[in-house]
Amino acid sequence: MDPFTILAIVTAASAGVQMYGQTQAGKAQEQALKEQARQEELAATSQELARRQELNRALAANVAALSTAGISGEGTPASLALESARQAGLSEMTIDLSEKLRQASLKRQAGAARQAGQLAAASTLLKTGLQVAQMKGFGGSSGGSEGGSSGGGD
Repeated sequence: MDPFTILAIVTAASAGVQMYGQTQAGKAQEQALKEQARQEELAATSQELARRQELNRALAANVAALSTAGISGEGTPASLALESARQAGLSEMTIDLSEKLRQASLKRQAGAARQAGQLAAASTLLKTGLQVAQMKGFGGSSGGSEGGSSGGGD
């Protein structure tokens, strides 16, 4: 086997290993980001439940305080409690939207990580093809010049 063929095989094998590693790294990063999104979703659900329980406790405490004070559940105190609950609901929706946007961003990053690994592998393949083509070009030109200047006399 000539040296060019051996070098081309070694280069191709090296490129194959590099491509595999880049693809696997992209997949691993994708999985890590997806898992992070899942964990954040669970944490958000838990936090939402805790906020709702706190809101319910606060509203119940307000109703109890109003009852104890002899204030009926009609008129201004009821309006204030209703507005307070509405504001808490709006705040809850804003927090929920923010958490959903964060999770969507992580999922997009996961897809981008996978694509980056695939593009890096494709780039490695193209670079290796170019290197092999350049080796072939250099190998062919040096082989044809053997003994070209030995024909002259003195």
